[in-house]
Amino acid sequence: MSRFKWFLFIVIIAYYTGWGQTPDVFRAEYMLMPENRAGVETSRIKLLANIPIPVRGKKDYVVVGSEYNRYNFEVPDTLFTDSGDLKKLHIIDVNLAYVYKLTEEWRLVGVVTPRWSSNFVEELQEDDFNINYTVGAYQDKKNVEKPFRLVLGLSYNSTSPVQVPLPVLYYEKRFRPNWSYVLGVPKSGMKYFTPKGHFLQTELFLDGYYVNIQNNILLSGNTLSTDVSYTALLLTLGYQYKITKDMSIYLVGGHSLFQNGALRDNERQDIFTLNDEAGLYFRTGFRIGI
Repeated sequence: MSRFKWFLFIVIIAYYTGWGQTPDVFRAEYMLMPENRAGVETSRIKLLANIPIPVRGKKDYVVVGSEYNRYNFEVPDTLFTDSGDLKKLHIIDVNLAYVYKLTEEWRLVGVVTPRWSSNFVEELQEDDFNINYTVGAYQDKKNVEKPFRLVLGLSYNSTSPVQVPLPVLYYEKRFRPNWSYVLGVPKSGMKYFTPKGHFLQTELFLDGYYVNIQNNILLSGNTLSTDVSYTALLLTLGYQYKITKDMSIYLVGGHSLFQNGALRDNERQDIFTLNDEAGLYFRTGFRIGI
């Protein structure tokens, strides 16, 4: 399997296990990767909302939610004709989940995620749409000496080059009163808490997207690009302040260790590299957690 496919394999897990790692009711976020040596700048606006609806006497929950990501992708006009068609990329998810209480400690979760991902320079097309599925179980122990959360499952993404369910793993544990660690895919890290609601955290994680190009892009050599993708391995240090028990603001800064933005053909082969230069990374936002 190529390097790109391995990274895409992991990034797909990132997209569809976000509910297990950051179970937010609402989040508004801005991300910036300033212009690097390749002359490329990337920014993103993220809006997310989830509504948990109790059923079966509040034993189970139906969760209805949506997430919107808009990427502003600034590339030099000299790279190729119609580079302006990539300036705005959109990803819209609708999340439909059911959380079933199996025991006092364990919950089962099923998620169906219709997704539209495109540059949307024309009317909606069939290639803009796909559906993804996740099933799993989680254990969340808060009222113990060393609180922890464990998420295990499988995720299937219809745009993945590997057409099999992918493993989901996330484990977070408070091993000391002021310290916790996270182990999993696509995120691992450490957190340091203070008694007044402040905490610092360092993370090593993968980020990325895979978006349909509606009008396609003709490159030299008469090759046609139908999709654009981006993957990055990031190392960051962040600060978060809890305004209330569930409401917080945060600021994150770091650097990409690996980066690959590319145009791809209808066989998902890399045919033109947009950006493979590492660079700085910043993210800030406001969230309300469950």
